Amino acid sequence: MSRFVLLMLLAAASFAAQPVDIETAAKIYQDAEIREQVRASLVSMPGHIRHLFSADPAVKLTDQQLELVTAAAKRGFRIDVFEAPALSALAANLDPPTVKKAAAFLASDLGRRMVAADLATAKLEEATIDKIMNGEITTPSTPQRDALYEKLASAQQSTESTVQIFISMGQAVAVGTAVGSGRDSAAIAENARKSGEASRAGMEQSMRLPLRRYLAYSYRDMSDADLKHLLTFLESQPGKRYVAANIAALGAGFDAMGMRCGEQLGESLRELAQAQVTLPTAGPAAH
Repeated sequence: MSRFVLLMLLAAASFAAQPVDIETAAKIYQDAEIREQVRASLVSMPGHIRHLFSADPAVKLTDQQLELVTAAAKRGFRIDVFEAPALSALAANLDPPTVKKAAAFLASDLGRRMVAADLATAKLEEATIDKIMNGEITTPSTPQRDALYEKLASAQQSTESTVQIFISMGQAVAVGTAVGSGRDSAAIAENARKSGEASRAGMEQSMRLPLRRYLAYSYRDMSDADLKHLLTFLESQPGKRYVAANIAALGAGFDAMGMRCGEQLGESLRELAQAQVTLPTAGPAAH
């Protein structure tokens, strides 16, 4: 009897882990407006990547090299680079029952308003987003709503997932740069991994409140009842799997863009170095 029960549980687990096809995942991707939300974030990525390199005391780049960083980020951080790996990861981390529940939620009035709120905030100018996250732009709240926002942020894993994406993207840029320039990518990958893990706790601590402010601003027009219904979905088993699938999709897409950016940068820096080595020294003018 126990063996039969075990086999049934294993069969159920296998079915639950069965991925869906790309077309099914693409429908969820479209309904959640992931493309447009990511596209809105890409405008500022070249500036962020340039700051990442210019602020690193271990990396001393010239203005010419920093221009190459900006150019590589523009070529790497594009929606067409993001989309294929993101969709593959989304499909691999969804299953039919989750798709059914998630599709129904996204098609509901609350689901559509949630997506619209997420997209509207994502499309704000970066200066406005910074003010929201710094607390310069606030919305009225109550202790009850604050508690709901806290639970929603936890259910969405907003802090942990954002930090993980930043860390893994930084590692992808570092490894891509090594590959593009012909250096030892394994050693650089290990150093980047150690650096990321060392900074994880501090990053999570510093980002937790700003991301909660961002969430509160996004959902400022929702009632307490709306927030409770949203939390009910996110804390359900399909909701948890939907969140995990979205995090996997974003991680895969940003990793791919980071790697592409790094490869482009590595190639450009190598070409620049070769050009400087082979540049002939100017001699005196002939008389």
